[in-house]
Amino acid sequence: MPGFVLLVRARDDADPTMRIGITVSKKVGNAVVRNRMKRRFRALAREVLPESGIPGADHVLIGRGGGIERDYALLQAELAKACAKLGR
Repeated sequence: MPGFVLLVRARDDADPTMRIGITVSKKVGNAVVRNRMKRRFRALAREVLPESGIPGADHVLIGRGGGIERDYALLQAELAKACAKLGR
């Protein structure tokens, strides 16, 4: 997706909980920009992953340079679309 990269890996254990990891590199911006982006990703994960995520898997969101300028609703739709692609 243009604003982020989503990586998902099944843990292959009996635990059905989803785990989330968020990373934003220094290439994206200074500390203020990176922290703002991570807060947006945490909010997105709370809203989208319970319905669209894969149970028993680790989800990692990697921020891209253009992600901070993107609209929140657009990021939300993109995360749901990315989860749907992974679910297939």
